[in-house]
Amino acid sequence: MQQAVHQYIQNRTFEEITVGETAQLVRTLRPDDIHLFAAMSGDVNPTHVDPEFARSGQFREVVGHSMWGSTLISSILGTEFPGPGTVYVSQTLTFWRPVTIGDTLTVTVTCKAKFSHNHHVVLDCLAINQDGLKVIDGTAEVVAPTEKVKRPRVNLPEVTISDKELRYQHLVSITSGLAPIPIAVAHPCDVESLRGPLQAAEAGLIVPVLIGPESRIRCVAEEEGFDLGSTRIIDVPHSHAAAELAVRMARNGEVEALMKGSLHTDELMSAVVAKDAGLRTGRRISHIFLADVPTYPHPLLITDAAINIEPSLEDKVDIIQNAIDLAHVLGLVEPKVAILSAVETVTPKIRSTIEAAALCKMADRGQIKGGLLDGPLAFDNAVSLVAAKTKGIRSAVAGQADILVVPDLESGNMVAKQLEYLANAVLAGVVLGTRVPIVLTSRADTAEARTASCAIAQLIAHRKREPLRS
Repeated sequence: MQQAVHQYIQNRTFEEITVGETAQLVRTLRPDDIHLFAAMSGDVNPTHVDPEFARSGQFREVVGHSMWGSTLISSILGTEFPGPGTVYVSQTLTFWRPVTIGDTLTVTVTCKAKFSHNHHVVLDCLAINQDGLKVIDGTAEVVAPTEKVKRPRVNLPEVTISDKELRYQHLVSITSGLAPIPIAVAHPCDVESLRGPLQAAEAGLIVPVLIGPESRIRCVAEEEGFDLGSTRIIDVPHSHAAAELAVRMARNGEVEALMKGSLHTDELMSAVVAKDAGLRTGRRISHIFLADVPTYPHPLLITDAAINIEPSLEDKVDIIQNAIDLAHVLGLVEPKVAILSAVETVTPKIRSTIEAAALCKMADRGQIKGGLLDGPLAFDNAVSLVAAKTKGIRSAVAGQADILVVPDLESGNMVAKQLEYLANAVLAGVVLGTRVPIVLTSRADTAEARTASCAIAQLIAHRKREPLRS
């Protein structure tokens, strides 16, 4: 009998309904319910969607839309009692107290009266919370169905709420309380490459020094309505000069980070790797994407997807160590490092599997420190416990990786961009292994991505200051 209830939806006709008969529904308010209701209705009252505003308001926390509770009444009337074929006539409700996240409402509708001449039914409506307190009460009048309806229950598609703005804010919040750092921005001569540093400055992350043709920078700012205020601008004739000056300022200690503007990556990096005037250290330079993926329980570091085209085994040692060091800065004590390949077994036919095995043994010997390595692992085994168990892989890394080490730039770039464009991931990008962190994003990236990347650079820069204070 219970199975039939789940498989079918059926009504109570006017003749079947008796005065005093009731139906009930229980629902718990989740954060996604608030976001979905706001998106559907367009009601973005900050009381419902802005935690900071809500904390300063009457209720001291985010509250659900009052009408969310009333839709639960509508749900009962339309699907259960009376059910399919019911037509709303009127409804009068009183809202006694707010519904907050985690509150469980028990909604009850009770037949109060029936009118045979027009098949109207009047129902008392009541919603109480988990503490037995009245939240909503009132009455509803409907036209009850006169014909029996029994239909297969429609299975609704799964709905995922993906709030990129909220996830960007979370990335930026990791530096809360830190002082802004001076950063040289090389050639910010288009909209997003200028908006990014200005937005990051407004968020208190950086103090930007804009290096490039001043007339072009000011032209972009004027066209877009950006307020440059007291932002320092150093006028140079072209992007090559901007890259060279930005690197020189970093070498001289005038800035604590670099940021790529609207010039090509090779152009900036050629100045960074210059033998005598660049920013090289004893460590191989590598790029790391920090990805916040809605379908993964924690952030992922992906390396290297932008600098090293075909890294050697020796290169990968530094690439992994750079990623582990960043993970430590982000608060991970022993990050789990998955070394990716197409398969999870070592085979001489695939070079990346042999290198993965060697890297794991090097970590055992202390040549790579601070992380827990495993590989080779296919992508599914690295991020899915189910996939790893299905293939019989026993590993502390498989299914819960913090860092994905890709075989080469091509595969890494594909992984990162697929997560961004198909899985709605939020990406931030930074270059390590240099004297200062470098915010290196794609020219197609938004200002928000650049701002999030600035937050990582700020965190790294402050960590670099620590030995100076000790």
